[in-house]
Amino acid sequence: MFDQDLDRTPGSPVDEGREAEATAGTRIEPGRDYGFFTDTTLCIGCKACEVACKEWNILPAEEGEMTGMSYDNTGGLSATTWRHVAFVEQVGDGQSPGYPDRWLMMSDVCKHCDPAPCLEACPTGAIFRTEFDTVVVQQDICNGCGYCVPACPFGVVAVDEDDGKAHKCTLCYDRMKGGLEPACAKACPTDSIQFGEIGELTARARDRVDALRSRGMDGAYLYGTPGDPGANAGLDKLNAFFLLVDRPEVYNLPAAPTRPADRIAPALGAGLAAFAGLAAAAAALLFSQPRSRR
Repeated sequence: MFDQDLDRTPGSPVDEGREAEATAGTRIEPGRDYGFFTDTTLCIGCKACEVACKEWNILPAEEGEMTGMSYDNTGGLSATTWRHVAFVEQVGDGQSPGYPDRWLMMSDVCKHCDPAPCLEACPTGAIFRTEFDTVVVQQDICNGCGYCVPACPFGVVAVDEDDGKAHKCTLCYDRMKGGLEPACAKACPTDSIQFGEIGELTARARDRVDALRSRGMDGAYLYGTPGDPGANAGLDKLNAFFLLVDRPEVYNLPAAPTRPADRIAPALGAGLAAFAGLAAAAAALLFSQPRSRR
């Protein structure tokens, strides 16, 4: 729905800063959890989300180059690309040589994890969780240490070579504060990207999976919802979750993303045990030596 089609009369949802009610059926209020449900079966690879994201956030365009990855001209997420549409060509029985038997397309984005490993790794407090349960990097506080980059299990966060700061999707925090639907979801022509409250989106996504399975698409499942792949190995949920029809790795997603924070205690314990062992061996060696006679 375009802006010119919206009701802007006094007292309307748009007039009161609640445009998301008209465009996404969601009222944005602090204290509630919001995010994206991306249905990859509806993605047509138009890249409208990429363009809308760059336009709203004033991100520079990518330099055109041949990637060898079908129609994928961005290659992946980066400090200046916060939405990335992947094109996966799959050849099945070989009846159509030279042509894909199936296209898998997915608009990837920051997952706004709960808990967020990047936030846990940030030493300056530059990364914070907003009143909408999304995760944002404040560039004026970021010192460019880069600790958040390896902490992200999805390879989303990146440090920009130009300003030396960490950057990623903000889930259009500035738009949400004004009651506006995020730019990418608003621009998506097929509703592959859906914005709303996490609880409502999860229920809608599960209904969609059931509908697809009833039509014979048995491989449909959710990635990033509680207890499902993507949120069953240290992450409680992803506030940007997906409906997939193939293994996560096919979409360049980890099958079981983990939190570095979960590995600190075992690593510390192993280190202390090794230190204690070395100290014991050194002590044993010291006291086993015969004392010199005067």
